[in-house]
Amino acid sequence: MDQTLFDFLNHQLANPFLDAVLPIYREKTTWIPLYLLFLFFLVRSYGWRRSLYLILCLAAVIAVADQLAATLLKPWVGRLRPCAEPSLAGRVRELVSCGGAYGFPSNHATNHFAVAVVLSLTWVRGTVGRLALFLWATSIGLAQVYVGKHYPGDVLAGAFLGTAVAIIGVMVYHRLVGRLAIGTPPTAAD
Repeated sequence: MDQTLFDFLNHQLANPFLDAVLPIYREKTTWIPLYLLFLFFLVRSYGWRRSLYLILCLAAVIAVADQLAATLLKPWVGRLRPCAEPSLAGRVRELVSCGGAYGFPSNHATNHFAVAVVLSLTWVRGTVGRLALFLWATSIGLAQVYVGKHYPGDVLAGAFLGTAVAIIGVMVYHRLVGRLAIGTPPTAAD
């Protein structure tokens, strides 16, 4: 099923517009203006001190999630990226450089889902805002498949990993920061 979904996203959806847009869309530097906008509104709403605590939480969650994916799970699982798979040589549409040999889990998915979960559990209120965060993270994960870097299973595993680390990180954040924390603390049922 993973291979079938990969073929669908990497081959059957192929078109010149997505070929031009998705390699840029999936780049983390593309989102710097959005991050700066978030920072502006966060500080405007909560001041520097409370905002700094949340930013430190986000930085810690991303660092832990990223390192778990990149230095622990990828070498341990050892699943080759589609673009590094010898049996798929010449059959994968590579729109960006392949990168390292291993792709499970996707660091892009891990990190973007970690951001989405931290923000949805703390700062972002309402269903529409939270849905937008998860659609953003999902679209970046799917873009990774489209450009030939990951299988859908890599993205799904990254989404689960980023979500789990973010939930734990937000629990620790609320415990450490207490009343200065932004948002209500998640419970075990969350």
